This record gives sequence, C-alpha cells and structure tokens, in this order.
Amino acid sequence: MLNTDLRARLLQFYPTLAELPAAELDQLLANAKVMPIPAGTVVFDENQPCQGFPMLIAGSIRVIKSAPSGRELQLYRVSPGESCILTSSCLLGHTRYHARGVAEEALEMVLLPAPAFHALLAKHESFREYVFHLFSDRLTDLMQLVSAVAFQKLDQRLAALLVAKPSPLHTTHQALADELGSAREIVSRLLKGFAEQGWVKLAREQIEVVDTPALRRFAEL
Repeated sequence: MLNTDLRARLLQFYPTLAELPAAELDQLLANAKVMPIPAGTVVFDENQPCQGFPMLIAGSIRVIKSAPSGRELQLYRVSPGESCILTSSCLLGHTRYHARGVAEEALEMVLLPAPAFHALLAKHESFREYVFHLFSDRLTDLMQLVSAVAFQKLDQRLAALLVAKPSPLHTTHQALADELGSAREIVSRLLKGFAEQGWVKLAREQIEVVDTPALRRFAEL
C-alpha cells in the first residue's frame, strides 16, 4: 500500500491515474507494489517474462540491447512520468523482454501487476491514450536512433550527443561508448580529436564543450 507522500508523487507524474474513480484508484494502488531499487540493478533482462507495468517516481532506467560480443547500444532512457515501451509491448503481446533495463540511478518505482494494467487499458480511454501516446513518442525516438546508426558516422553521433548534454559533462569515455554502441578506445580517440580542434576540453571523467556551434555544424554535415 502506498503512503500519502508516494501516492501524491505518483499522481503528480502520472496524472491520468487521478482521472479514475476514487474507489477504483484506491483498489489499484492497494495492489500496486512499491519497489526501491539501487543504482546499477538489472531491473529486467532479455528473455525474462514481464511482471507488470512500472511507473517511476524517482531515478531513471537505461534500456540497452547487447550483442554476443558484449557491445551494447542504448535504446532509450525511462524517467519519472514516462513509460517503458518495451514493457508495454511485452504486456500487450504476452512476450518476453528483448533487451535489458538497468537502474541508472537509484529508483523509486511502483509496479502495477499485469492484470491491473490490462484492466486499465480495457476500461479507461485516458489510460489507453496515455500508453499509446508514449508508444508513439518512443517509436519516434527509436526511429531517430536507427537513422543515426545507419546514416551518421560515429564522430557525428558523438558530436550530437555532446551538444545535447549539459556542459561540463561528468561522465567516462566508457559510458559515452555504451550510449553510442561503440568501444571506449574509439570514443577516446574521437574526443581527443575534438579537443585538438578546440571544440572540447577533456579532464578526468569530465568533458567541457567550448565550441557548441562547431560541434553542432559537424554533427549536421
């Protein structure tokens, strides 16, 4: 059962739930499972069955696809108020996961059991519209990722990634490589080239963008 604070935060991030009749909402939240999850935990993995519909109150999940070689490609992130399209797909299609979800930061998550998810989807148009609206948004993001991987060179994708993030960026070259689906050595070499061009300054686990227009122009070539 959710306490008053968790309930208020959940409804803040997922206001579509507040449109449910009070008694139905109480019953729904009474059956929901509150899950605090430490950073670095594998929330779900490939070939695992889906246990329910996760709703994040705090933290974020990285959804990644791994190759047999061990290389990884980040598909998307899930933040509070958002939905995991892979989970929704698994619930709707009664299939297993085809990627891995890892807690990027410590999570506070409320898990709706699968039967409750299906009941909401069948009975309430607002919840149904919410789920499919997020489907649409996430598919657009994935199409942009596919386009970037297929048609952009890695150095352009790295430039675009740096422009999109706050500066200075506190991260490792390995983390950037994981996000781009590349190897750390390649990303380190590209960053060194950017630094030689005067576009970035590199320090230990920190990258400062000093010429955003140049990086943006390069990314859009």
